[in-house]
Amino acid sequence: MSSSNVAVVKSGFVVNNAALIAVGRVLLSLIFILAGYAKLTGIAGTAGWFGSIGLPFPTVVAVLVGLLELFGGLAILVGFQTRLAAIALALFTIAATLIAHLDFADQVQLLFFQKNLAIAGGLAVLAAFGAGALSVDGRRG
Repeated sequence: MSSSNVAVVKSGFVVNNAALIAVGRVLLSLIFILAGYAKLTGIAGTAGWFGSIGLPFPTVVAVLVGLLELFGGLAILVGFQTRLAAIALALFTIAATLIAHLDFADQVQLLFFQKNLAIAGGLAVLAAFGAGALSVDGRRG
């Protein structure tokens, strides 16, 4: 095992970086895969909500957002074109947050705002450091 795949924590506990990155990719990807699938299988409801918050062409936007979330999430999951997918999803997440989660008087919206910023931060780290060895990108070199 190369030293780039192993980190030694102060307590002496050895962590496999490749495995840790893979777990992080799984956790980051799930929210997008599930949300994208839900949007694509419930277009009418999603489009209705998008229309209610003033988005133009709500059905088209619902399909495009659903596809971005589903396929971007799958790309993150398997580690394919990870940096590109992470940047796209981070930008989308920030945009969605600025469109739909700015009512700070509503504690739920404030929580969604904070959660989305944290997710965007995780995606930025993934974009910066890549998918790790246990990924399609890692196998392709």
